[in-house]
Amino acid sequence: MVNVEKRKISIVVPFFNEEAGIDVFYQVILKVINSLPHYSFEVLCVDDGSTDTTLSKLIELVNKDNRFLVLELSRNFGKESALSAGLDAATGCAVIPLDADLQDPPELISSLLAEWEKGADVVLACRTDRQTDSLLKRLSAKAFYRTHNLLSNIEIPEDVGDFRLMDRSVVQAVKQLPESNRFMKGLFAWVGFKSVKVGYIRAARTEGSSRFSGRKLWNFALDGLTSFSIAPLRVWTYIGGVGAVLTSMYAFFIITRTLVLGVDVPGYASLLVAVLFFGSLQLVSIGMLGEYIGRTYMESKRRPCYLIRKVYQNES
Repeated sequence: MVNVEKRKISIVVPFFNEEAGIDVFYQVILKVINSLPHYSFEVLCVDDGSTDTTLSKLIELVNKDNRFLVLELSRNFGKESALSAGLDAATGCAVIPLDADLQDPPELISSLLAEWEKGADVVLACRTDRQTDSLLKRLSAKAFYRTHNLLSNIEIPEDVGDFRLMDRSVVQAVKQLPESNRFMKGLFAWVGFKSVKVGYIRAARTEGSSRFSGRKLWNFALDGLTSFSIAPLRVWTYIGGVGAVLTSMYAFFIITRTLVLGVDVPGYASLLVAVLFFGSLQLVSIGMLGEYIGRTYMESKRRPCYLIRKVYQNES
């Protein structure tokens, strides 16, 4: 009998202070990978500088299951960097990023693999229902996708997160991208390749709460908008041009009125409003310039986006 070697699938999971949900995570993942005997699996758990017992619990998983491997980062670098570390370390024929909170159902992995076997390079897990999110989060997410795709030449699929399957060729392409300030959804979209979607309904978190505050979500959205488009810079050219035309028209009106009616004694309210309005526009435009210059400055340092302190694996 010919022994056919199983194709290896890598599951990449960033962790940050997820101690309460690790046991549930293990049981769910174990059930899924055991139900797919035609593949071999490696589960890359990236500890992103956790301050609780997350790392020690992940090491316990490594000791009892040699399919698990833990990358301990030297500090908290953020989810995008932790995900990059996992992608760089993954050795499978296909790679599946997954959140540790299990809101993205691991049970969908079999459907992702089925589409991959049909020839897709990327299989996107697309949310068909966002009822587990608050109204504000649903509206802000929709506004972000619409704004980003309007301003950028790279379209990010709406309601698609990091949960997806990527063929090894796609992962290799992503690894070639050199930037250290990473917006992974944009990078995944930028490399292209043949993609299909698989719909699912996202469940509520099994344990804990989201690590993304309103401020972090705002900064994340700003990273996305400035990483793949210069439209926020270009728009100030148009604003300045329109302002110059309106100012010229108003100046012509004042000169004409003065020549015809003479000089009156105007109030200061309209002048104050105009000064404050255009002063605010200037500050906003300078701030937008600062965002791009700051990102250019950080990229010029050529620092790695993560550092690995230690790798834990079971050699048995």
